Amino acid sequence: MLARAKTGPSSIHGVGLFATELIPKGTRVWEFTEGFDLVLTKEESGKLSRAAQEQFFNYAYLSKKSGKYVLCSDDARFFNHQIPANVTCRVPDGSNITEALECVATRDIQTGEELTNNYEEFDADPSDVV
Repeated sequence: MLARAKTGPSSIHGVGLFATELIPKGTRVWEFTEGFDLVLTKEESGKLSRAAQEQFFNYAYLSKKSGKYVLCSDDARFFNHQIPANVTCRVPDGSNITEALECVATRDIQTGEELTNNYEEFDADPSDVV
């Protein structure tokens, strides 16, 4: 996470992520961090225990860019899906990291407001979209 936020009960879906301070429009809120965020192939995820797979697939997304699963190692995994979203996610210009993704506030996000994104922007299988 690049912006200050905390988890809490969400009216959208279970647990959500909420701003703990004003996040101005255009602020980078999250970015993929190589070596911190977990990236697994379908084969690698299949080697996890059944319980671990349930946990993993509840929070991971399938990268449209690489076809690999990405699990955010920070609280970004608690972003909930909403259209329109107040955060947009995109591949940053000029990045040579296969899984590169950054998320930016599309408008001012007020303290206490839930951070949301549109899973369809980056998830090749958004079947868990609420």
